[in-house]
Parts: sequence; C-alpha cells; structure tokens
Amino acid sequence: MKIILMGQQAFGKSTLEKFYKETDHEIVAVYCAPDKEGKPLDPVKEYALNENLPVFQPSNFKDKEVLDQMRSHNSDLCVMAYVTIFVPEEARDIPQHGSICFHPSLLPLHRGPSSINWPISLGSKKTGLTIFYPNDGLDEGDILLQKEVDIGDDETLGDIYFNKIFPLGVDACIESANLLNEGNAPRIKQDETKATYESWFKKDIARIDWKKPGKEVYNLIRASNPQPGAWAEFMDEEYVFLDTKFSEEQSAEHFPGQIMEINEENVKIAVKGGFLIVTRFKSKDQGKLYVKDMNTAVFTEGDLFS
Repeated sequence: MKIILMGQQAFGKSTLEKFYKETDHEIVAVYCAPDKEGKPLDPVKEYALNENLPVFQPSNFKDKEVLDQMRSHNSDLCVMAYVTIFVPEEARDIPQHGSICFHPSLLPLHRGPSSINWPISLGSKKTGLTIFYPNDGLDEGDILLQKEVDIGDDETLGDIYFNKIFPLGVDACIESANLLNEGNAPRIKQDETKATYESWFKKDIARIDWKKPGKEVYNLIRASNPQPGAWAEFMDEEYVFLDTKFSEEQSAEHFPGQIMEINEENVKIAVKGGFLIVTRFKSKDQGKLYVKDMNTAVFTEGDLFS
C-alpha cells in the first residue's frame, strides 16, 4: 500500500523506519510537527530527510492547500504514529482506507494525553495499546487492534513505555496496515459505558501526599518516573523521587515522610503501611544522582519530607 506516515519523536521515527525498511509498503509522504526555533529537528523529519522521503509540516490541516497536497499523494492509508496536532475528518479520509491511529492504552480506558501514567498510578495490573480509526472525538474511534501488557509491581512509566508499549506499538502499526491491505481489518465500537478520560499527568498531580497509604505513594512514584517526577519538599527544596522500592514492613516509631535510615546506597523513608527505599533522587542543587554519589549530609535521620 501507499502509506502516509504521520508522527513525531522517537515512536514516529521507529514506526517510519520499520515501514520503510522492513515492509513492502511504499512511504509516499511523511508528515510531522512544524519545526520549533531553537529546538533540534524532530527525529521523524531527520530520518525522512536522510532517506530522501518527502516531508511536510503543516500547522493546520484544514487549509485547502494542505488538503490538496495530501490528495496528490494518491495514498491508500495514513498511519498516525504519535500525533498531537488535530487532523480533521476531511484530511483523515483522503487515503483510500482512511487513517489509523496509535494510542497507548486499552481504549476506551484512559483516553487522553497521559494514558500510560494513569493506570500505573491507579495501581492497575494491566494496560496496553490500541490501534483505532480516529474520529473528531478524543480517542473515541472504532478499534482495529489491541495489545495487552502486564504492569509489574515495581515497573515504572519508563519500563512500561520503552520496554513494552513502544516496541509492541510499532509492530501493531505494521500489523494493522497489513490487515487493511488484506481486507481483514476488524472495526469494533468502543464501549462507552467503560470509557474513562484523564487529563495531563502534570507536576501538581505528582506531588507526594504523605497522608495517603504507602502503596498509593509508591504507585505515584512509579507512574511519574521519569516524567513528570514525583516530588516532595525537604528543607524548602524540592526532591524528585526516581529509583525507589516499597517495603510493607511497618514501623510504629516513624511518621509518614520521616527519614528512618541513611546509608551509602539508599535512604529509607516511612510511609503509611511500610517504607520507601530510595536509591536515586533529583534536586535543583545536586541534579539527578544516585544516593551513593550524592551529598547525604543534607539528610538527618528523623527529619521529615513534606
């Protein structure tokens, strides 16, 4: 099939590369976000230019010139591999088979822009990805294909995305295009009674609330690692909790947020129902450091994070 690949960043680039190098589909055009002054080239654009593929960067897909340009490709399918700009129906329907879109959750669960953070934060044991036929709603189109992944008890946002959803998602985009090419692609309505939506998982959400159960605090830390970073204050400075484990051993002698122990490898901090074992923090003064490499003299056993 003649493919328009529309995408951004590492996921878009990997999807483009796999289509171009490992399939018989023809990439007739590459669409990515407009350049930003002072920022490096998007990896999608960089790869396309290196392979002499035609690149287009419209800021508005409603413009007649943009739509006419899309029609000129005579494409069979548009694959949307991480797209943040709105693409209206008139543009999506230009290819013969329309458009398909990647979303990193098991729709209709976790519609919205931070769909990997939220299931981890909520303590879910499973999540996944969906390839769907986009409409003008937010992640509301019919489902073509889904892949499920487990969320391990200690796995972080980075683990789930980079080790599981990212590679599975690239392959799912190829698989979906092949199904459409063969005439075997399903079209399944989303069950609106099960739909959930969450907005951006931002810094204000990632602030640690020591009043909450320790497991919830730990889930927040995992869901925020590496971004936006779960954080708390200590001596008027913000500390982001990165590499962290949770123990359910309880201590009646310490308050939630209180430093229990400091050693060469980690700092142990009490939470309700157990304690955190932190081996890597990030702070403004010391940057992103493992405990073994940082100045732990700023901490004293018995001190409290707030």
